Amino acid sequence: MSEPIQGRSGAAPREAEQAAARIRIRHFSKSLPMSLLRAREAVMRHFRASLRRFGITEQQWRVLRALTSGEDFEVTELAEATFLLGPSLSRILKDLDERGLILRRTSPSDLRRGIVSISPQGLDLIARAGIESEAIYREITSRYGSERLAELQGLLRQLEECLEGPEIAG
Repeated sequence: MSEPIQGRSGAAPREAEQAAARIRIRHFSKSLPMSLLRAREAVMRHFRASLRRFGITEQQWRVLRALTSGEDFEVTELAEATFLLGPSLSRILKDLDERGLILRRTSPSDLRRGIVSISPQGLDLIARAGIESEAIYREITSRYGSERLAELQGLLRQLEECLEGPEIAG
């Protein structure tokens, strides 16, 4: 007879479930943040190899994609748009700048503010990588269904809008 699998704390799964029930918290697998992370991971698993072929990380792709909107971004606006922390974004921008994929300048109205836009080389990379990206989207759509994917994106938008505003007190 084999021993029950134990977690980091040493507690067997049954004991952990009982502990969760005692503190009245939903099972870890039913946690909304974890469900969203698992779904994100399932999606990103299909994009990572393509991004590696083009020598860019997920975060770098996110920044370049945001910059393809055609707008110039202040660095703080870009951090908000891409959900990246300032220090991480600074490192990403440094690397993208060194590779000639972005253009950086200071704001004429406030020299403390940095302005970022995509360079012609960055647009070329997006165009080339975008071909593979769209092929991956087509495969995801084929597997999941275009109506279900549109519904999912709508539901996620609604969830985001519903949760905007003040934090929910616990």
